[in-house]
Amino acid sequence: MLEKSYPYYLANKAVKAKAKLDVIDKYTGKVATRVAMPDAAALEKAIAAATAAAGPMKAFRPWQRQAVLEHCVARFRERKDELAYALCVEAGKPINDAHGEVTRLIETFKIAAEEAVRINGETINLEISARANGYQGFTRKVPLGPVSFITPFNFPLNLVAHKVAPAIAAGCPFVLKPSERTPLGALIIGEILAETDLPKGAFSVLPLDGKAAGALVTDPRLKLLSFTGGLIGWDLKARAGHKKVTLELGGNAACIVDADQADRLDAVVDRLVFGAFYQSGQSCISVQRILVHDDVYDALKKKLVAKVKTLKAGDPKKKSTFLGPMIDEAAAERLEGWVAEARKAGARVLCGGGRKGAMLEATLLENVPADAKLQRMEAFGPVALLQRFMTFDEAVAFANDSDFGLQAGVFTNDLRHAMQAWEALDTGGVIVNDVPSFRVDNMPYGGAKSSGIGREGVRYAIDDMSELRLMVMREV
Repeated sequence: MLEKSYPYYLANKAVKAKAKLDVIDKYTGKVATRVAMPDAAALEKAIAAATAAAGPMKAFRPWQRQAVLEHCVARFRERKDELAYALCVEAGKPINDAHGEVTRLIETFKIAAEEAVRINGETINLEISARANGYQGFTRKVPLGPVSFITPFNFPLNLVAHKVAPAIAAGCPFVLKPSERTPLGALIIGEILAETDLPKGAFSVLPLDGKAAGALVTDPRLKLLSFTGGLIGWDLKARAGHKKVTLELGGNAACIVDADQADRLDAVVDRLVFGAFYQSGQSCISVQRILVHDDVYDALKKKLVAKVKTLKAGDPKKKSTFLGPMIDEAAAERLEGWVAEARKAGARVLCGGGRKGAMLEATLLENVPADAKLQRMEAFGPVALLQRFMTFDEAVAFANDSDFGLQAGVFTNDLRHAMQAWEALDTGGVIVNDVPSFRVDNMPYGGAKSSGIGREGVRYAIDDMSELRLMVMREV
């Protein structure tokens, strides 16, 4: 179902190049296809084109932006099987999960189409004292201008969508660098955008080598950098100059299971297994630290271990597969080493821990020391930790004992505990009675502390890609 090769997109046009980037089937380790590889000169042309497109994109009316986004929604639906298969191959994502991500891609562009025609301002009463008699204020949102995007490998469709769709809705030309490991989804999105009447230069999709992508960060013609990835984002922010920067940099999400969950442990376990091991744990909001009240700890542990042992690992192209490979063998080796480190320091492996190539078994541990990498850092793989607590205050303190703060989950029937979690957990979001891995594409999404700055979720991303412009009118 894949083409033999794919072009990149420069100023709305497909470009073939002699330099090719191999796209590896993450399960077989074989070359699945190749994509044209741009260089620094192509990036300069893309930035220049986006700069020239700023005026035409600003003049591109809301209904026209909406029409582009609606065209994308229709074409994504027509090509959903192709998109899911490409995702399964290039990311190693189980095919059922890949279809789920295509659904989210469609939803994100649909939300953006709706938001494109309701980017509104407000009227401000300025007559707050005698000196302001006869004055009124009005605001409107105007496009920020050309923007740059850098996206990671783990959601090659939806994380691209959360940057591209709001940019089109806001009227911002963009240059996108998808991950070199998973470029196909972004290039197919580029192919579909090339079918539309977006102004010339409105978009470029360049699967650049990271060494050639520096101008996306430093070039002053670009007015915003939106980066999703690792902690290197803070270094990029320091290099970005005067441009606005939004960062989503991951986490090591905690999920609290309160004492009152004894009668629904099966349902809780189902969600914990999903949250921890969905797409091999390679999600920024994967459940990494499971904090369980002493009253239900032993019962939950027994059920959780039994459930994890039933997960089918293997070829992600098979519908029966739940657990596919990690992005590459090096990633699996790294996490295997962290598990060994924790075990040496006194942790107990309850299940899993084995590795074959890029396939790491779904792994549960308990008694992991507070200073172990598995507690302090982002695992970004199929590993979760169990930890016992005695009071809810203690659970909140455990959850907050992290440099990260993207989302947290809390299973509780106690409204006071739900409100306490919302008040006290230092995270961008608190998900009550579900895992922190839950996300709907219109909600504000982003983190505190080392997890980043800014919020995605279509309307919130549009705000970041817009400037507020004031007009004051005096009666004469």
